[in-house]
Amino acid sequence: MSRSQKADQDLTKALNQLWHLDKNRLRPGTDYRISLQGKAGYVAQGSNVARDRAKAPLFTYVNEDKLKSIKTYEYFISLLDNYEMSTGVSETVTSEELKENKLFIDAIVETDLMKCAHQYLVKKGKSPSDPGQFKRQLYDIWFRLYHRDRSGGEDSCGFEHVFVGEAKYGQEIIGLHNWVQFYLQEKHGHVDYKGYKARDNKDTPDEDDHVLNLQFSWKGLVKPVGGSFIGVSPEFEVALFTIIFLMSTEKMTSVVVKVDEYVLELVVCRHGRSIGTSYPKLLSSNNRDL
Repeated sequence: MSRSQKADQDLTKALNQLWHLDKNRLRPGTDYRISLQGKAGYVAQGSNVARDRAKAPLFTYVNEDKLKSIKTYEYFISLLDNYEMSTGVSETVTSEELKENKLFIDAIVETDLMKCAHQYLVKKGKSPSDPGQFKRQLYDIWFRLYHRDRSGGEDSCGFEHVFVGEAKYGQEIIGLHNWVQFYLQEKHGHVDYKGYKARDNKDTPDEDDHVLNLQFSWKGLVKPVGGSFIGVSPEFEVALFTIIFLMSTEKMTSVVVKVDEYVLELVVCRHGRSIGTSYPKLLSSNNRDL
């Protein structure tokens, strides 16, 4: 695994611009409320036993009417239903789903945030300036199906892994780094939040933090720690990880960057011309020293 590089000034500036342009980010305490509860304990990789340090759900409230009134969230939520949880089970993509993938990309490309990301990538020589070609590039990165499990068919894509989550050999959860999916799965009783992850008592997160490290189980399988943005729009995550992905040719890229008040490690792994996985790891916030 390559060591983390520190983001250069240019990249830091671009990612902070995206943060400021994220007008569809929900406001903690107003549009949604979370309850962090206890600090999660150690769980060995591959073990599905975790002590529950959080009796209540992570999300106490989310304004779903607001979510559904924002086009990018509306299309994003319709995409979450389209994927088969298990890797190794070939995905069948219906024409309806292809249309939904396209609607989602069309909607995010219209946002100021994505336009800003596009300009940055064109300036860096990483994306075509033609909007139609840029959409095709986004499609390949996020929606092109590939084999994650060698024994099966085309069973995965970047979008599914990062935003929806998958079960590997029915043994462990991979992916599921998105707060909207977490909330919806929790609401349906499939996700059980076990507590937040923190190194010591100094770095206890706040309930208005927009990035958290979480421990949870999904349909009985435990994720010992998963980094996730909270409250940010789908277009913010797609733009941010697309930039990290395209700015590197490494199989695994890890960049440390300060976005707003958060010092983050942004991790992106590639699967050919597509994203294999991408997630944030919170290193510190509010100058709390983690």
